[in-house]
Amino acid sequence: MAEDEELERIRREKLRRLMRRLAGGAGEKPRRTVLNRPVELNDRTFEEFVRKHPLVVVDLWAPWCAPCRIVSPIIEELARDYAGKIAFGKLNVDENQFTAMQYGVMSIPTLLIFKDGKLVDRIVGAMPRRMLEPRITRHL
Repeated sequence: MAEDEELERIRREKLRRLMRRLAGGAGEKPRRTVLNRPVELNDRTFEEFVRKHPLVVVDLWAPWCAPCRIVSPIIEELARDYAGKIAFGKLNVDENQFTAMQYGVMSIPTLLIFKDGKLVDRIVGAMPRRMLEPRITRHL
């Protein structure tokens, strides 16, 4: 087990160095990646994603959820329209129950909005873009 953790640590460090090199060299500050679509998150990647971006919207959903299928294309559109300003993520609650429980998610779809790593808003249920967008963009 300790050997697996050490290999994972080495792999992450090598990836970090490669990303730094690709972003402009070891002496330069890495550029933040502009995301134009939601990132698939899981229990392991959730917290880092939230901390990494100034404003984050995470869609908590499940494949069997009909209202989630209504919200999903709206989130895709918003991710394109607000690329570079808002980072969007998607978290399947069936596969990632720890994070859903941690944030007390009882109904889906639920959108969690984080600003500077802190939860600042929660939107529960499906709604049209014209209602959803202002609830999100007021945090810009």
